Amino acid sequence: MSCSKERGPGCLNARVNDIDVLSVFCAADGRHGNTLGVVREGRRHPRRADRQAIAAELGYSETVFVDDPERGVVDIYTPGLRLPFAGHPLVGTAWLLDLESVNPPAGEVWVRQDGEFTWITARPEWAPPRILRQYGSVAEVDALPAPPPGEGWLYAWAWQDEAAGRVRARAFPRRDDGIAEDEATGAAALLLTEQLGRALNITQGRGSQILTAPAPRGEIEIGGRVRLHRTH
Repeated sequence: MSCSKERGPGCLNARVNDIDVLSVFCAADGRHGNTLGVVREGRRHPRRADRQAIAAELGYSETVFVDDPERGVVDIYTPGLRLPFAGHPLVGTAWLLDLESVNPPAGEVWVRQDGEFTWITARPEWAPPRILRQYGSVAEVDALPAPPPGEGWLYAWAWQDEAAGRVRARAFPRRDDGIAEDEATGAAALLLTEQLGRALNITQGRGSQILTAPAPRGEIEIGGRVRLHRTH
């Protein structure tokens, strides 16, 4: 079963009444994926402080404010900070609004649809720094506590099948904003793809799936499935 645009009732935040809640990079059966909040009428909340407060109250890994739905101008927040670029918010917003490009602060991101997958093309230098740490086995990655001791944003990974480009990964922001583990991280997948120089099929978190591929001019494609939980 592929992901579908099913809608349901509910409201997560009294400040706004125009939030779509998505799962991005979900598995083939529609499960898992990283939760994303999309505020379609971002212009109703022009102050950064208000946006940051809304993102903190929602508590998702990221929340997107859409400032221009036709041009795909968006503003991205974690519960604790504003981001110039992030993978799963851009894939999710592009799918939701059926966009050909998305425009976060980092720059224009092109979009394509390929069956059940939505793909974006982005530059590695747009991604925030990450510690990409390879482990010897999938079992070692699975055994990590959430979060592991230490400082810095950690992307822990191991080969499931190196010949096939299959990777097992987990992501730990380690930034004291309530997100102990990030379920699916497009920006980190982008950086790992640049480092390894090859297409990857990444299983992250509980079972989310991220596909990547090198693109011309040093860019990287990131693809995944999206499912709409509800609109309120």
